[in-house]
Amino acid sequence: MAGAVSQPNVVYAPVKRRSALAQFCIAQPLGAISGVAIVVMLFGGAFAEYVAPYDPLAIDFGAMLAPPSWEHWMGTDAFGRDIFSRVIYGARTALTIGFFSSLFGCVLGAILGVASAYFGGRIDMLTQRFIDIMLSFPIIVLALVVVAMLGRNLVAGVDVNLIVAIAIPIVPKVARVVRSAALSIREMPYIDAARAAGFGHVRIIFRHMVPNVAAPFLIMFTAFIAQAILLEASLSFLGLGVTEPTPAWGLMLSGNASDFYREAPWMILFPGLAISVAVFAFNLFGDSLRDWLDPKFKV
Repeated sequence: MAGAVSQPNVVYAPVKRRSALAQFCIAQPLGAISGVAIVVMLFGGAFAEYVAPYDPLAIDFGAMLAPPSWEHWMGTDAFGRDIFSRVIYGARTALTIGFFSSLFGCVLGAILGVASAYFGGRIDMLTQRFIDIMLSFPIIVLALVVVAMLGRNLVAGVDVNLIVAIAIPIVPKVARVVRSAALSIREMPYIDAARAAGFGHVRIIFRHMVPNVAAPFLIMFTAFIAQAILLEASLSFLGLGVTEPTPAWGLMLSGNASDFYREAPWMILFPGLAISVAVFAFNLFGDSLRDWLDPKFKV
């Protein structure tokens, strides 16, 4: 009797899966580049004391309107203050106000949109008419009205009323998008099951509906940070936002910068470039995040 043929032991190596971050970088290279730019701005703003070579508030009349050089990389302004240091500290101001404005506006808009879709009927009709009224005003006009009515309220060096003024125009836009996503979720079987189980409206909204609109919420939150930064710069430029001597990109474009734009164009060039890079980076990152999270954009 012939001996049994021994079968070789085959060991299958586990398939190594790339992390979500690596997959995002490969699928969305422009989004990855914009993400790096955002991280650099966050790092510069958070550790401005260690990154900035000079005190942004230090006045040096001996270095007034100095052009860019090895000593002052972006030159100085009309008071001899280092523009590079003020741009770095301005990133802290812009990102702080932009982040909290977008967060407050998106959270309030998401709750309003989900509640409107969940209850429907007269509540939905009244909510949508109120949103239509708010959307009829340009965002800058609405922010100007709110900041003029509220005035200033500094908490830990941050104008809380300015954050509220920027967040309010964001609310109706987020509410409209979230409502459209929540309308389809409301008809899902697990929502009917939660109602049949006797769960209250608050539990159903926050436990079952809000988590399912997280993807559009995250996309809008990222995109509206850029809009909040641009709006903060516009209000500061008009004198209704951040005030002197706080370093802020929009504030650096107004005042003396407009008086010396011929003799010292760097006073306008570098703050304007910082605003453009920040807005472009957040918009591009938001678009890339939308393409990554939304299955409709995946081939």
